[in-house]
Amino acid sequence: MKNVTVIEHPLVQHSLTRLRHESTRTEEFRRCLAEVATLMVYEATRSFPMKKVRVQTPLASADGFELEREVILVPVLRAGLGMLPSILQLIPHARVGFIGLKRHEETFEAAAYHKSLPENLSGFEIILIDPMLATGGSALAALDLLFERCAEHVRLVNLVAAPEGIRAVRARYATLPIFTAAIDEKLDSRGFIVPGLGDAGERLFGV
Repeated sequence: MKNVTVIEHPLVQHSLTRLRHESTRTEEFRRCLAEVATLMVYEATRSFPMKKVRVQTPLASADGFELEREVILVPVLRAGLGMLPSILQLIPHARVGFIGLKRHEETFEAAAYHKSLPENLSGFEIILIDPMLATGGSALAALDLLFERCAEHVRLVNLVAAPEGIRAVRARYATLPIFTAAIDEKLDSRGFIVPGLGDAGERLFGV
């Protein structure tokens, strides 16, 4: 699929398999999710634009590079929180925004109950973090909030995606880069990804 990157790194796939397993307990689920998040964001940021700078070492001046734009991480509450700490280890200078969404169990539409974001997101590199891209409702609601605030450079990072969710995002945001560890088979009648890994938030927090 165009602009969809499936990260097939062996360590990503190894941890994803543990996350899928129904016997994986909360503690291991958290650890594996953190490991996958670090590796996925490493790949998702590979094409960040850079600018040349010159620095002084203890011995001489040297040419180097800096990120061209400031980074904002935006986890979707609550499951996205499980990926945030390890990503901050990789990008400790990043800002952090939050979007809280609740999905209607029958219509699958998502409504925002919390948002903490800069008023103007233009000029930032934004990484939207949501472990599951199922119907696409939550992703679209979050993306709409970002673009309403003039976002220009957004990447969506999902642990597992359903074809239906990818199509829904593509229909509204055709060129948005999507990074995922797997594109699964389908959605079931409840809007859950099959085979998926269950409810990421419940497995992450134990409730």
